[in-house]
Amino acid sequence: MPETKSTQRQLLADYLSSSYRVVGKIMVPNSGLAGMMNDPTTSFLEVMDAKLARIHTPTSLVGEYEVIALFKANLFAVCLTRREDLGSYALARGGYQIPSSYTIRITTQVYELEGTLEWSGRFDFASIIREGIGDFIPLYKATLTSILIPQFCIESPAMLFNRRQVDLLAVMPEKKKTGPIA
Repeated sequence: MPETKSTQRQLLADYLSSSYRVVGKIMVPNSGLAGMMNDPTTSFLEVMDAKLARIHTPTSLVGEYEVIALFKANLFAVCLTRREDLGSYALARGGYQIPSSYTIRITTQVYELEGTLEWSGRFDFASIIREGIGDFIPLYKATLTSILIPQFCIESPAMLFNRRQVDLLAVMPEKKKTGPIA
């Protein structure tokens, strides 16, 4: 009997390294992009119908390629057009517990990210950066901005950031409502 492959679908995303932005399609399994990016058995991924641009000139194409291979360890973030493309919520969060939402700011050597982190339990930097086997953590309602070129900004309903690239992670203070003193 012929061997059946797991169901795969094409997914369009932005892949950001320290100096390049790659926009293209990738074949993802049922586990979604979070499962694929956190798969410890592969260290690279292949992006099809890829467009390559330098970060400092994001609207100027360097080239278009049928396939570009990217090393996952060198990626800072992957931006998606839909939250559902991450995969199952349990896999994306790393468990079946009810998460708390934290609005956070992350800095790397190249980018600043802001968004909502869904995390089970209390917020603890060491736990977020060290726990689990996956290097890529989901961030929702996210904004990514280049530090040196602030005009380069991507807003995304879902993003995966590489925790190995994080320099700073902070919970954003809640905005206080102003009004008359009662």
